[in-house]
Amino acid sequence: MVVRQMLADVIGRDPEIEVVGVAANGRIALERIPQARPDMVLLDMMMPEMDGLETVKAIRRTDRQLPIIIVSAVTERGAAITLDALSAGATDYWTKPKNAKGVEDAKALIRQELIPKIKALTRKTVAPPAVVRSPVRQARPEAAPPRRPSRVELLAIGSSTGGPDALAALLAELPRTFPVPVVIAQHMPPIFTALLAERLSARSPLRIREATAGQVLRPGEVWIAPGDQHMVLSRDNNKVSLEMHREAPENFCRPSIDVLFRSVAQAYGAGALAVVLTGMGNDGTLGCERIRDQGGQILAQDEASSVVWGIPGSVVRAGLADAVFSLSDMPLEISRRVALARNSQAATASDTATP
Repeated sequence: MVVRQMLADVIGRDPEIEVVGVAANGRIALERIPQARPDMVLLDMMMPEMDGLETVKAIRRTDRQLPIIIVSAVTERGAAITLDALSAGATDYWTKPKNAKGVEDAKALIRQELIPKIKALTRKTVAPPAVVRSPVRQARPEAAPPRRPSRVELLAIGSSTGGPDALAALLAELPRTFPVPVVIAQHMPPIFTALLAERLSARSPLRIREATAGQVLRPGEVWIAPGDQHMVLSRDNNKVSLEMHREAPENFCRPSIDVLFRSVAQAYGAGALAVVLTGMGNDGTLGCERIRDQGGQILAQDEASSVVWGIPGSVVRAGLADAVFSLSDMPLEISRRVALARNSQAATASDTATP
């Protein structure tokens, strides 16, 4: 009751938001939703009579579009239940302020972290913050000029809001014989990323793991940056390995897509293929700029298939995306680009071979 009252009070004080109802459990919430007609539901998982997971399933049986934000605890059980809820149709989650130093600190975190999620998910388009870039980049159209693609040696993926489901859909469609390593920065707290990797691996032909320092990148292996750590790539001659650090968050994020993508550009240059998926904010835009400057390729998820078109929209508006695809079309395009230079080189070698 105390937490519900705090959330209602802080959220309701925002001039752009009206709290139209409060419920003590999922059963009461389901009774009130048709009358209140909310634009969003904020839902705790641990409730009496009808818990959050069952409530998500019940809402989704009648409404596929209503945004649902899960309020979660940063524990292994909380992470598991949250991922179950996301798989059942929840839109996003917010972790309770475990380390808040009192009530006022907790209220500040609600204003800084939760309210922006509510606003982002109840707007059709999220305009990203301005990105500082060169005059040439400012003049670019939304579609970047066509270029002859280089041989892809690494796939790097960045995602945030809506990312777990998007990653599940994408990785499940990549072939078991995928010929390059995959690195992923998904905005998530500790514990969550390890469980996410396990679940994604169970649904994909590829082996997917939470990253640890010192791991050497190999074809067909997928590594997810651990929560609350930046992941970077380090090259030593022909060997590329993973490193972690806890330097300051970038774009309020740790792991940050920008941090990962900058290291990708340095380690792989024109051999990098970056994919930006659904997410709030603009983390990844400057990293994509670095990858493109080194000759790498960039694909962005389209607005229609994104939960929030903040991250990919920012990259597209900056003129950095080589192409924009729906989530359903993205795996095939990735595979096509990865195979393109390899097939071309194989054909050239065959034509020039001595009988």
